[in-house]
Amino acid sequence: MMAVNPTIVAIATAPGRGGVGVVRLSGKDLLPLAQTLSGGKTPKPRQVLYTDFLDEASQIIDNGLMLYFTAPASFTGEDVIELQGHGGPVVLTMLLNRCLQLGARLAEPGEFTKRAFLNNKLDLAQAESVADLIDATSQSAARMAVRSLKGAFSERIHALVDELITLRMLVEATLDFPEEDIDFLEAANAKGKLAHIRQQVDGVLAQAEQGALLREGMKVVLVGAPNVGKSSLLNALAGDDVAIVTDIAGTTRDTVREQIVLDGVPVHIIDTAGLRDTEDVVEKIGIERSHKAVREADVALVLVDPREGINHKTQMILHSLPSTLKKIEIHNKIDLTGEPEGYVSRETRANDDELYSGNLNAWTNADTVMALSAKTGAGLAALKQALLLQVGWQGESEGLFLARQRHLQALQQAQDELGNAALCDDNHIELLAEHLRLAQNALNNITGEFTADDLLGVIFSRFCIGK
Repeated sequence: MMAVNPTIVAIATAPGRGGVGVVRLSGKDLLPLAQTLSGGKTPKPRQVLYTDFLDEASQIIDNGLMLYFTAPASFTGEDVIELQGHGGPVVLTMLLNRCLQLGARLAEPGEFTKRAFLNNKLDLAQAESVADLIDATSQSAARMAVRSLKGAFSERIHALVDELITLRMLVEATLDFPEEDIDFLEAANAKGKLAHIRQQVDGVLAQAEQGALLREGMKVVLVGAPNVGKSSLLNALAGDDVAIVTDIAGTTRDTVREQIVLDGVPVHIIDTAGLRDTEDVVEKIGIERSHKAVREADVALVLVDPREGINHKTQMILHSLPSTLKKIEIHNKIDLTGEPEGYVSRETRANDDELYSGNLNAWTNADTVMALSAKTGAGLAALKQALLLQVGWQGESEGLFLARQRHLQALQQAQDELGNAALCDDNHIELLAEHLRLAQNALNNITGEFTADDLLGVIFSRFCIGK
C-alpha cells in the first residue's frame, strides 16, 4: 500500500457544455468533506445520495448526485467521491474550487489511475489500457483495450513469468550441486521447457505486434512530383475534399493529414507538398515538413503519371526516400491512359514500352505496383487491401492485445534473452541462469513489477486530467 497522499480533485468529464458533469475526488477519510459539501448529510458507501452542493456561505452551487466509495473498495483503493451535477463549465468550476477550499489539490494528468496502480488495484498494463480505451479510434481498438483492462494481456504475461520462474528454480538449484547439474537439468527437461517458453513468447509478440497496429495505426505518406494527383488520392481515400486540388504546381504548401479506418486499423494519411526545388519561402517550409513526414512513415505511396514514367523530378524524390521505407508505386490517372485498374506485374511493365514511355530502367523498386484513378475511384479498394498487407495486418482482431511500443520492446528483449539462453551449453549454467533472469525482468516491466519511477511519470503524464 502506498503512503498516504493528499486528497486530489478534478473535473472528470470532457471540457465544454453537457447535460451532466462529474467532479471526482480521491484521498483518505473523505466523509467529513462529503458532509460539508452536502450541508451535513451523511452519504452511505456505494449508495446514491441526491443533495445540494453548498459553498462556504452555505449557498447552493448546484444540486445532483453524490457517490461515496470507501477504501479499499474503490477505483483508486482510497476513499473516492463523485459529484454528478449539471454539465456547465461555470458550475463545474465553482464546485471544483469549493473542493480545493476544503483541502483538496488539483489532480495531475492520470493521477487517479496512477494511484490505482500504486495501490495494486491495477497492474501497469491494465492502467495503460484505461487511456487506450479513451483514445481508441476504432471499434476493434476499443474491444482490445477492454480485454487488456480486464487483464487478458496481463494474464498471458504472468503465465510466461510463472513458467520462467519454474525453469529458473531448476537451473539455479543446480548451481549448488555442480557435479550433478547436467544430469539434473536433462532429467527435468530444461531444454524442452525453455523451447516451450520461447514459443509462447513468440506467439505473444506476434499478437502484440498486430495489436500495436490497432492502437497506433499506420502512417501513410503520399509522395511524388507536383501534379501527379496526391491531393486527389487523399480526397478519394478520405471520401471528402480535405485537400485543395488544382492544376497549379505547388498548390499543396504544407502537409495535410487525414485519418481513415481500414478493417479496424487506423490509417493516418499525409499528403505532402510536392518535393521539388523552390524559391518560395512558404513552400520551402512545407517541403521540410514533408521530408519529416516521410521519415516517420510506415508506407509511402509513390505516385507516378504513367504517361511520363519516372521523370527527373520523381527520380530525385525516390533518391530522398529512406531505403527501409516500404513503398507502393501508384500509376494514377488511368481514366486518361486506359490502363486497367489493380495490380501491375513487372512483366506488364516490361512488355509495354509505349505506355511506360520506354523508361523501363528507372521504375521504382517497390514490391507492389498498382494502377488506379483517384478521380473515378477505380482501383481504390485494391489499394486499401494492399496497404494492410504492407504492414502485415492479418485481418483478425480476436485474441490480440492493444500493445504499446514499450510492450513490444520488452517482449523483444525477453525473446532475445531466451535466444541467448538457448545457446548456452552445459558448461555455462551460470550464464544460462542470468539470461533467464533478464528475460523475466523484461516481462515484468510490462506489468510494472520492475518499472522505474521516471518511466511511470512519463506513462501517466499522457493521461487526461480526471483519469
